[in-house]
Amino acid sequence: MNDPFKQAPGNRKVLTAGDDAAGRLDAFLTEALAGEFSRNRIKSLIEQGAVSINGATVTEPKRKVHPGDSFRIALPEPEDPEPKGEAIPLDVLYEDADLIVLVKPAGLVVHPGAGNWTGTLVNALIHHCGDSLSGIGGVKRPGIVHRLDKDTSGVMVVAKNDAAHRHLSDQFADHGRNGPLERAYRAVVWGRPRQLKGKIDAPLGRAGDRTKRAVKREDSDDAREAITHYEVVERYHEKPDGTSLASTVECHLETGRTHQIRVHMAHIGHPLIGDPDYGAAFRTKANLLPEPARAAVNRFPRQALHAFMLQFEHPATGETMHFETPVPADMQELIAALRAGAP
Repeated sequence: MNDPFKQAPGNRKVLTAGDDAAGRLDAFLTEALAGEFSRNRIKSLIEQGAVSINGATVTEPKRKVHPGDSFRIALPEPEDPEPKGEAIPLDVLYEDADLIVLVKPAGLVVHPGAGNWTGTLVNALIHHCGDSLSGIGGVKRPGIVHRLDKDTSGVMVVAKNDAAHRHLSDQFADHGRNGPLERAYRAVVWGRPRQLKGKIDAPLGRAGDRTKRAVKREDSDDAREAITHYEVVERYHEKPDGTSLASTVECHLETGRTHQIRVHMAHIGHPLIGDPDYGAAFRTKANLLPEPARAAVNRFPRQALHAFMLQFEHPATGETMHFETPVPADMQELIAALRAGAP
């Protein structure tokens, strides 16, 4: 039988099991390689015949490990990605061998998919990062650990290798409960929440449309916990009864569900200005605004939402990384117009 360890063009690793070694092969190697690869990736390598024990190739992930076993792992070179790199400009805030932090502009889709196979953030990252992408799951591609909607702008972090991808994914899955992960947004909404500071705890699930979300009962089959903390930071065109025609709200995510802020703000009666999915019924409220606010709202082309702050633990150094970016020009113009002529 050919020896994949000698023939593989990629990296090679040699390990020896200690006196207390036990358990399944895939679990043992995942722990022994100190999180370099996910368990699914290790399982795939075993099934492909890239692992040998005591000189014999094994293909069964469940194979038992014994003290003194000698392991050889042949790691193939990462394959070229299916999406191709494209020279799309990126606003990079920070980059090293493990990750890249950038500001995604509104209008840019994160990942290739139906109707958007090119011109995405992933295409841009493949071109920008080049050989510094050591591979996610054996493919030279960036590791997307969280997303922003196409028409939401703001800070994102992307992994450049398997270990960083796994570490960052775990942080986002934990929602910052046991670490420094934090995400904050600025949103311009219709009206003003009665409570200037509050918590929205309302489970989310799929709406009738595959791409949309809605607040669901806790006992619904697809209901997932969703918690948003908000605070009103500016009010526009206040009326004698203490209400406002619009306001800017700062939102901090305790969970990170699809469309969470958009659905939650609409749920409490204050959808985002410009939101075509959850705020369309409020567009006529622009008629209540004086110029130039009315014109600014009518021409605003997207949901007024910007992820202005992101904080996380660096997957390699353990350092707390903190990034902030101001709202983009289109939202600045919208806010300026709402301020103009306000009492």
